[in-house]
Amino acid sequence: MFEYQKKSVSRFSLLAVVLTLAFLLGGVSIYAQTNTEAIRNAALTPEKLSVSFAEVAKSVEPAVVNIDTKGKVPDISVKSDNLPNNNSGADSLEDFLRRQRRPSYAVGSGFIVDKSGYILTNYHVVQDSSRITVQLHSGEEFTAKIVGMDEETDLAVLKIEAGRELPFVKLGDSENARVGDWVLAIGSPFGLSQTVTAGIVSQVKRETPYTFQFPKKFIQTDAAINRGNSGGPLVNMDGEVIGVNSQIATSTGDYNGIGFALPINDAAAVYRQIIQNGKVRRGYLGVSLDSVKAEFAKVYGLTEAKGAIILNISDKKSAAALAGLQAGDVILEYNGQKVESAADLIGKVSATAPEQTVNLVFMRETGARLERKTTTIKLSERPSNNKVIDDDSSRRPLPVSGQREILKPFGLTLLELTPALISTYKLELNKGLLVKEISPASFIADVKASNGTDALGEGDLIQRINRTEVSDLKAFGEIAGKLKTGDAVVLQVLGNNRSGRGLQMKIVQFTVQ
Repeated sequence: MFEYQKKSVSRFSLLAVVLTLAFLLGGVSIYAQTNTEAIRNAALTPEKLSVSFAEVAKSVEPAVVNIDTKGKVPDISVKSDNLPNNNSGADSLEDFLRRQRRPSYAVGSGFIVDKSGYILTNYHVVQDSSRITVQLHSGEEFTAKIVGMDEETDLAVLKIEAGRELPFVKLGDSENARVGDWVLAIGSPFGLSQTVTAGIVSQVKRETPYTFQFPKKFIQTDAAINRGNSGGPLVNMDGEVIGVNSQIATSTGDYNGIGFALPINDAAAVYRQIIQNGKVRRGYLGVSLDSVKAEFAKVYGLTEAKGAIILNISDKKSAAALAGLQAGDVILEYNGQKVESAADLIGKVSATAPEQTVNLVFMRETGARLERKTTTIKLSERPSNNKVIDDDSSRRPLPVSGQREILKPFGLTLLELTPALISTYKLELNKGLLVKEISPASFIADVKASNGTDALGEGDLIQRINRTEVSDLKAFGEIAGKLKTGDAVVLQVLGNNRSGRGLQMKIVQFTVQ
């Protein structure tokens, strides 16, 4: 089966698309002779090959990034129609459900394609994320925003603001990839960043099952690709990226020797459109298709089993209908290029910009014979679920200024101490603000103490923020409201000791995001 390689181990959540692998058995080609001299000249000793690998990895790694995502947390609502009027049942149930909410975490890979901070990765790596953190080769971390996504090619473009020029990869020509070429896959399998594996190109233009609606042809490789490699580069021995690692064929969920990378020529075309338009626009005929096979060609007297058969035109205002095409027509040529199959025609049309006029050659059954006809057609735009990303508030970190922060600064729900709270939490003789809830979507929910545990927890008492004592919401909100992205924050907090030895002082340190 096929799997998208978005890593999820323990706290990481795997987003996997699993497909069933169907192998087509083909004949064995026998060559009468080989170019012995070319093979001898291309041969490398193990030592030279090792040096080549090292040099390629050294040149590309600075532009490869690790991508950590935090998934969205669904809101919890409680229907209390059948609960007592005092709502105590609803409150306790809502509190229980709230405590069960946990965001999903995942990790993938990506690579910088422009010195200003544009990054190419897989769509499934960042899909449904509430926050995206990019870690550079240097160890620096930045919050990324999504510029645009294309579900059909499983690609996404991210942007980080590093405040300086960044190293970026060189894009190669995936059409020049040959079966047998050495390649390196670089990424973060199982969260192990900057991992390099080597292999060869096993096949080019490999179609995977269930991609008929939008057919894709991959570079197949035996370089080890695992969960977390998604979005990383497949690199040739010239240090050029020739593919985006996207899928594996596996029976176990992990590497079984067969991986797939989207050719960089296709990825680059998607990238350019996203940068220009925020989304990808594709041509569209508005027809259902099937491929001409040997039986159809024989029955209908075609010279070869090539072409795409129109099965249905449901929309009478579609490009195909307006051009006079009919169900049963067999399209043989598209803008002067032969049409090999239905998938080939879909690919050709999708690669053409909407509103462009193209020429078609097709066969139409007229009585007992097929007539060869030509027509011109103005393509419409292919429907898509992809959206232009325009400051989507659901993907932004919680802000630290404005009225909202007076209520929930940093995503914290805080309470001023009351006699009841002091008694419940055993806070006699202490002052501060009690942490009632931490929004799972806020960046502060991910802040860790030096021992790896959550730095701040529900029930903790915040006594000072940046060396200023606080005991009321207004004062805390005013201080938080003056902070901006990139500012340092130090909280002095009283928390319950895990060993049950009462209250213990701790320091919570983080940077506003």
